[in-house]
Amino acid sequence: MNQYLKDNYAHIFEDALLREINQVATYKEVPEGFKLIEIGEFIKSMPLLVSGVIKVMREDGKGDELLLYFLEHGETCAMTLSCCVSHKRSEIRAVAETEAKLIMVPVGKMEEWMAKYPSWRNFILGSYNDRLNELLETIDSIAFLKMDERLLKYLKDKSRVTGSTAIKSTHQEIAYELHTSRVVVSRLLKKLENMGKVRLHRYQIQLIGL
Repeated sequence: MNQYLKDNYAHIFEDALLREINQVATYKEVPEGFKLIEIGEFIKSMPLLVSGVIKVMREDGKGDELLLYFLEHGETCAMTLSCCVSHKRSEIRAVAETEAKLIMVPVGKMEEWMAKYPSWRNFILGSYNDRLNELLETIDSIAFLKMDERLLKYLKDKSRVTGSTAIKSTHQEIAYELHTSRVVVSRLLKKLENMGKVRLHRYQIQLIGL
């Protein structure tokens, strides 16, 4: 049995399910910035994240992006699950925030395992619940927080999921993910630097007071 599967999911799934996953799944390692899922594509497999961080985004009609949530170790994507089950084209874009290792499960097995294995059913339902809560948090952030508060939350969240106080993003990349302008992001980051909360570098933001 693949060691990644055993180490990460033996405490969650039944032995019989682990054996089935081992037989049909593929194992993928991707570099930072790798696009796993694109908007408009049909999804053929569902990712189980073994290591690394994946960011999931939406896009409006103008091509502007909005960060929905991050996927971390042991998680999967509810938006992917929804498209897989309904055989619809993807409505999200998933990009590797860091180097990542994934177990890719064929779509055809998802519904079969929902009926066959209680542990798989619980895992999928739990994943839906977690992603829904994260989406609600994103909506609350947009609706109720000022842009400077959203930027602070973004920096803290990114630091948490990557395990680093060095945020390797340009001002433009942050603007895309927060669905605002680079000028606004640059102004707010400069304000945070003057407050002693961050230190700005060319392609990196160092968190020092958050």
